[in-house]
Amino acid sequence: MTKKKVISKINPLFLNGIAHRGLHNKEYTENGMKAFSNAINHGVAFEYDIHLTKDNELVVCHDESLKRTTGKEGIIEDLTLKEIKENYRLLDGGEIPTLQEVINLNKNQVPMVIELKVFRKNYKPLAKRFKEFLPQLNKRDTLIISFDPRSLWPLKGKGFIRQLLVAKSDEYTYPFKCTVESVDLDQKLFDEKRVKRYSKRHFINAWTIENEEQLKAVLPYVDTVTFQYMEPEKVKELLK
Repeated sequence: MTKKKVISKINPLFLNGIAHRGLHNKEYTENGMKAFSNAINHGVAFEYDIHLTKDNELVVCHDESLKRTTGKEGIIEDLTLKEIKENYRLLDGGEIPTLQEVINLNKNQVPMVIELKVFRKNYKPLAKRFKEFLPQLNKRDTLIISFDPRSLWPLKGKGFIRQLLVAKSDEYTYPFKCTVESVDLDQKLFDEKRVKRYSKRHFINAWTIENEEQLKAVLPYVDTVTFQYMEPEKVKELLK
């Protein structure tokens, strides 16, 4: 899909930058309700990650392990939602949110980027469960992303913009960009000529931008960026 067409289909707020795992900081743990509320209060789009639990529920966390954000061992896919809610708390004291809870919190106030986290090749059940939530999501206000294109393919034809995440370490997935509407690229990839050529006609996001120097380096080639540890207004100013 061309750059122009993608831009016509999405909320313009996406072009002001996307807060990585919510607008988190030392006070608000990433991918928690406090970080998401902070993003909403600042009027900035935010990104988060969803995993499939043992009992087929969708919870929000970046890693498959709960250790880093809760301080306690546990693999999400090996736990039920009840076990997670009863036995784990984020470092800021908040609960680990479900996808439904984040949708209810936001109420379409700001756009969201939802990353499907495939673990142990569970791309089929993950996509199937996520599809049940699509009627609650506004197409203009939602981007759906994943490193595994197989989790995005079942969502074709649903009217949402899907973005393939490509890391420098996993460039072999880059050719699959033609199977989705857009790409979300590791900032380390923008030194490649093929990426620069592609950016002229296609919508591109860069991740994860952490300072002004990094943003300025990718600015000639991107339409927006996923950022953290930066002030949203500064990101917006530079993107304009």
